[in-house]
Amino acid sequence: MFFVTDKIVFGMAGMRVLSAAIEFTAAMLMLKYGRVETAFKINSVLALVGPTVLICVTSLGLAGLAGKVPPAGMAAVIFGVVLIFIGINKF
Repeated sequence: MFFVTDKIVFGMAGMRVLSAAIEFTAAMLMLKYGRVETAFKINSVLALVGPTVLICVTSLGLAGLAGKVPPAGMAAVIFGVVLIFIGINKF
């Protein structure tokens, strides 16, 4: 179906598939237990998964771009990532 030659792209996609599987499993557990309190606890655990996956996938992407992007471009990308984390933590 898909033929990926770049290991970085494969790793990034794999992390996102793993994240989706965790999210789907959490949704099914919420439906199974059917209680707001339990669903809230499951959702709280998911709050750790999202940022962790974001950091891992972003790190893989930056590692893949390291030799291909000029230093000014890499600085702009890193600055953008820093702004994302500032925005997440400030609001």
